[in-house]
Amino acid sequence: TATGAGDARARGTVAGAGGGAGGEPGAPRIPLPRASVEDTGRALPDAVPGGPLTLEHHVLTSLLGAWALAACSAEEAAAVEAHIGECEPCADEALRLRDAVALLQRPESLDLDPALRTRVLEGCLERRPPRIPVPEWATPYDAETARLDALLQDIGDAEWHAPVRLRWFEADGAASRRTTVAGVIAHLLTVDGLVAVALGLADPLGDIAAPTSAPAGRTEAYWRASHFPPTRAVRAPWREQSHSIVRTVSFTGDSGGMPVSYGDFEL
Repeated sequence: TATGAGDARARGTVAGAGGGAGGEPGAPRIPLPRASVEDTGRALPDAVPGGPLTLEHHVLTSLLGAWALAACSAEEAAAVEAHIGECEPCADEALRLRDAVALLQRPESLDLDPALRTRVLEGCLERRPPRIPVPEWATPYDAETARLDALLQDIGDAEWHAPVRLRWFEADGAASRRTTVAGVIAHLLTVDGLVAVALGLADPLGDIAAPTSAPAGRTEAYWRASHFPPTRAVRAPWREQSHSIVRTVSFTGDSGGMPVSYGDFEL
């Protein structure tokens, strides 16, 4: 009958597809993938034989989204860019799509989170407290010198010579002095040196100025005796001195009540 013939043809088709050539039993039911031309060692065919890629308007319009996402092939991208240079509606659409992609893919900074160092240190200290902790009253100095040193590490040579004006009060009147970023670090080195001397550490000025001189006098003496204007080389002795101060007060367990002479006054 017609129905029986149809069933036979259907069974034959299934057997041929699932049983391989001649319908042999045990042959794979799904054909194996064909080898890629890249795996044969033969030369690849030209992507666009015979010249530039020529596409119809509706095809180019459909490629605008892929072009905005940089997902087109080089030939397709060239065809789209040539087209939007001549077709104003497609150019407007391409611009809108590029703006949308920019909103979806905001550029992310590769700089580390500034708070990462603090979080890592806090996590480490929570797991294993320091054997000799920094006194609570010295913690702000320790933190701020570390922050300043991290900032100085990232600035260039020219920025060390950026102009800075130091301002203070002297004899009930305002005073100021022009210097550079390196000059400010030299000033911090000399003033912190008074604290270092009070703790029994070496004076960074040596014989340049008396240890009991006023901060402004010590700074001026250091500027005159050293390379002027100071350079980034001043960072290393300043940072080593700040480390030494923190280490010393941590080991001695000082309560912060030791007097420090600033020449005309004492703190």
